Amino acid sequence: MIPKREIRATFNKTTITVYQAFSKEIALPALKNNQLVPPFSYKRMTWIKPSFLWLMQRSNWATKPNQEYILAIKIKRDCWEEALAQGVLTHPDAKIYSSGTAWHQLFKNAPVHIQWDPERTLYGTKKEESTIQVGISASLIKQYAEEWIVEINDFTPLAKKINTLRKQGKYKEAKRLLPIEKPYPLPDAIKTTLGIH
Repeated sequence: MIPKREIRATFNKTTITVYQAFSKEIALPALKNNQLVPPFSYKRMTWIKPSFLWLMQRSNWATKPNQEYILAIKIKRDCWEEALAQGVLTHPDAKIYSSGTAWHQLFKNAPVHIQWDPERTLYGTKKEESTIQVGISASLIKQYAEEWIVEINDFTPLAKKINTLRKQGKYKEAKRLLPIEKPYPLPDAIKTTLGIH
């Protein structure tokens, strides 16, 4: 049985792939430079997600305004884990925080926000398992854009191809094209931070 909270991702020894949906104006320069560059903003929080299907739900398969491009961004695993270690959950989990006030103080100043949302199926339905999304605040965002990223790939054509197959009812064919996501191993200390019990 899959744990209710578990990070599933595409990763190797050194990198993990996270996904973001952007407008053409942000995505094309990012792909050209292999780096997030202006008009990508360093002044507001940016959210990264290791679940391809969750981002497909969020962006409605790359059709929502300003989310027409799906970028698969390989980042360094050590940077990813360092970010998770600094994270504070978006809700006050009583098993982690001594009080709502203590949580609020931590959350207010946290460089990283951690949110758990229901994972999605290829059909778009919610699963019992939760998937993670990680908010990188303005204090870390320049590091994310300039130091964490190893490679940026355009997954927009893949997203559109899978969605076309879905619309045609060809779910078996669509499933074969999905990125392979496996449970991501974490140190116990980070599991505690993330509320993985």
